[in-house]
Amino acid sequence: MKSYHIAIVGGGAAGLMAAARCVGSGLDVVLIEKNKECGKKLLITGKGRCNITNSSPWKDFQTHIHPDKGFLKNAFHHFSNKDVVALFESAGLPCKEERGNRIFPVSDRSHDVRDTLVKYIKKGGINVVTGCQVLDINKGDNLFTLSLSTYEGDNLDIQASRVILATGGLSYPTTGSTGDGYDVASKFGHTIVGTFPSLTALKPLNMDSRMEGILLKNVRMDLWVNGSKVQSEFGETLFTSGGIEGALGFRVSRKGVKGLINGQKVELVLDLKPAVEMDELNKRVKELSAECGGKLKKIVSRLVPAQMVDPFIDSLPGLNPDNMASRLKEWRFKIVGYVGYERCVVTAGGVSLDEISRKTMESKVIDGLYMAGEVIDLDGDTGGYNLQIAFSTGALAADSAVRSISI
Repeated sequence: MKSYHIAIVGGGAAGLMAAARCVGSGLDVVLIEKNKECGKKLLITGKGRCNITNSSPWKDFQTHIHPDKGFLKNAFHHFSNKDVVALFESAGLPCKEERGNRIFPVSDRSHDVRDTLVKYIKKGGINVVTGCQVLDINKGDNLFTLSLSTYEGDNLDIQASRVILATGGLSYPTTGSTGDGYDVASKFGHTIVGTFPSLTALKPLNMDSRMEGILLKNVRMDLWVNGSKVQSEFGETLFTSGGIEGALGFRVSRKGVKGLINGQKVELVLDLKPAVEMDELNKRVKELSAECGGKLKKIVSRLVPAQMVDPFIDSLPGLNPDNMASRLKEWRFKIVGYVGYERCVVTAGGVSLDEISRKTMESKVIDGLYMAGEVIDLDGDTGGYNLQIAFSTGALAADSAVRSISI
């Protein structure tokens, strides 16, 4: 039976970075990926451009981490956003910064991000095994035994002194993220915090199909749960066949989805004119009403994008020049659903953080078992935060595992 010092289960962002950090360690390391290629989910991130990380300093970065920003602190400072960029650039992939402190490869190709990591890992002597699923993991006195199955139907066992579980969550299952790691962790006695889709579209009641494709910029979105405002964001939002998404929709979706799961009343309130005070907007509407002869459609067409004129009017029975300003400042949507794991960006929930050392990413339940990435109960907002979570936790898990082995 082949034996390794470290077995990394999962060839996504966290697993690839863990493998990269094992380069030069002198240890026998294997990376096992069930898909026929590594980093399949990486290829679709950032709309195919791959938002590698976010350059914000920790003080700002931490505000975008849920549910426990403090858990990430050690991992982030151990392997920061600057370290991520430095690694890619030293490996031959130049990076650039765009609006919102988002870091992308200069090539704008997610394939280049994945390929750079895989090439770096293989060149560094890491064994990369693809098309091979881990069916079971057991631990004896000192070694883990991993039972594997290949696409060709062959079964084999390998052993490892340390295991890094980087199997991802449940989002985009077509990329291989099917929650396998939760079963492994649960079997070893870990608690799995309830999972749910995050960074996803919220579905309003009676969504008007004419609004699909409309992108609103410089608007404010408030999330209300059971009659209380729980979140307020400024930026852009997009209406799609799935519902309300884009940067704003994604940011509020975590709390919105959780509210729906808990049976609470969830509403989104859009302020289409956040830079204009109510009194000033009322005055503007009255001026437009005079110019347009009081014709509602003409007034609205001067205030919202052309494609939105009819849907806006039709969604607000009783709309008139007297109440138009308030409707523009408070356009309410009752939220009745959300897009599930099939198209959400990230999984919220996962292996309980209480059972993982934030200093090493090692399990507090099973010695020698480490966890990283989306499999744990840690997620971030849109903008490069989730990949940094994967890279930081993957790096810390690998470095800790390497340090724990004496050769």
